[in-house]
Amino acid sequence: SITALGKNIPAPVLSFDDLIRDYKLLPRLQKNVLSYGFSQPTPIQMQALPVLFQKRALMACAPTGSGKTLAFLTPIINGLRSHKTTGLRALVLAPTRELAQQIYRECSELTRETGLRTHFISKVSEAKQKHGAECKQKYDILISTPNRVRFLLQQQPPLLDLKGVEWFVLDEADRLMEEGQNNFKEQLDDIYAACSHPQKCVAFFSATYTVPVAKWALRHLKNLVRITIGVQNSATDTVQQELLFVGSESGKLVAMRNLVRQGLQPPVLVFVQSKDRAKQLFEELLYDGINVDVIHAERSQHQRDNCVRAFREGNIWVLICTELMGRGIDFKGVNLVINYDFPPTTISYIHRIGRT
Repeated sequence: SITALGKNIPAPVLSFDDLIRDYKLLPRLQKNVLSYGFSQPTPIQMQALPVLFQKRALMACAPTGSGKTLAFLTPIINGLRSHKTTGLRALVLAPTRELAQQIYRECSELTRETGLRTHFISKVSEAKQKHGAECKQKYDILISTPNRVRFLLQQQPPLLDLKGVEWFVLDEADRLMEEGQNNFKEQLDDIYAACSHPQKCVAFFSATYTVPVAKWALRHLKNLVRITIGVQNSATDTVQQELLFVGSESGKLVAMRNLVRQGLQPPVLVFVQSKDRAKQLFEELLYDGINVDVIHAERSQHQRDNCVRAFREGNIWVLICTELMGRGIDFKGVNLVINYDFPPTTISYIHRIGRT
């Protein structure tokens, strides 16, 4: 199920032991990887790891939940080896703060006892205080969103120095570069220009293949390798899909209540088109006595964090989301995803159902 395009592509690795033999994987890092529960690499890891260990430019497309985060963090950590006080040497960007926070958590686990230091910019105001002259000596890896990074670069004098960045990774690259109003193309161009290290390794990861990402990669990156896992732009075949005809708008709520009556197996994610729709459905289900919460752009960062945590811990059974949350958040063990409102695009649908 692995398709790879490019010149002189390295052979896939079949076990983490191959990485020790062929690419001098740090023993401590191998221990951290194995503690994750991966006994052997997933398909995306099999092909992406050797490509990135050779510091080749990469554009990778694999279903949600296939182990992409590990596929880019492992080579970064192995490449940096140990902590240095020369400044930031790796930058990972994600479209939402929630996803960036999740990558930060995984990176903290993988860098355990390696000496490497990871930083996550959550609030720009905090970052202003932290990113003085002494900050550059504190951290090796920075994980954030494009808006926050560009804001710090635009300060006078700039509060971030990215000249030493050797690894530049975009997670959910399709979302970061999508056509339309809410993309991050300008921010990415500014940030990429600030990462002026001549030997930097660039990698794009996403669940879907899109033309803007491919165009950008082919224009900017030399010796590019393109990897696709499974069939391009299709849902992972491990998810059972069902289409339910309900007749009318009010029929949706009836169908939802029937599902509850039949005995929902929590946790359940429900996607709607707008925050107003999210609020309406939340009130209806709350009235029915269901253990439900809602997450949308109007809720404060603190409320969103609490909500995600409660859902992860099983205190909330049904979580209603807008499109914002359909991206990247990795909820383990979601049993059911309900598209209460139809997704706006195929790509959006793939991201939504990949949450299971």
